[in-house]
Amino acid sequence: MTDIRETSAAYFTAWKNRDFDSLRALLADDVTFVGPMATLDNADDCVAGLKGMSQILDDIDVAKVAVDGDDVLTWFDLHTTVAPPAPTVNWQAIVDGKIVAIRVAFDPRAIVAAG
Repeated sequence: MTDIRETSAAYFTAWKNRDFDSLRALLADDVTFVGPMATLDNADDCVAGLKGMSQILDDIDVAKVAVDGDDVLTWFDLHTTVAPPAPTVNWQAIVDGKIVAIRVAFDPRAIVAAG
């Protein structure tokens, strides 16, 4: 899979479906992740973090996707079982079909308060 829009969409589909083998296959081994609830520097830790979030994940409602070079920005509402939907942006850098960097921004206060 070389189209970065397809790679990014496959990431969200795999996470939503809790298909962590497929999700892991999309990540470079040394992928970096920076978000309000974690900073990680490898694929296995990234998958573990997404597995943790999937325990409260209810839906990912994508509103907009923008592609710029090797970067994909996805704006979505993160629906959880513990808090109101959180408007979220996910910025992925994708090189040679692999996600090499993920940056996420959302307000985690309601999720943290529920935990």
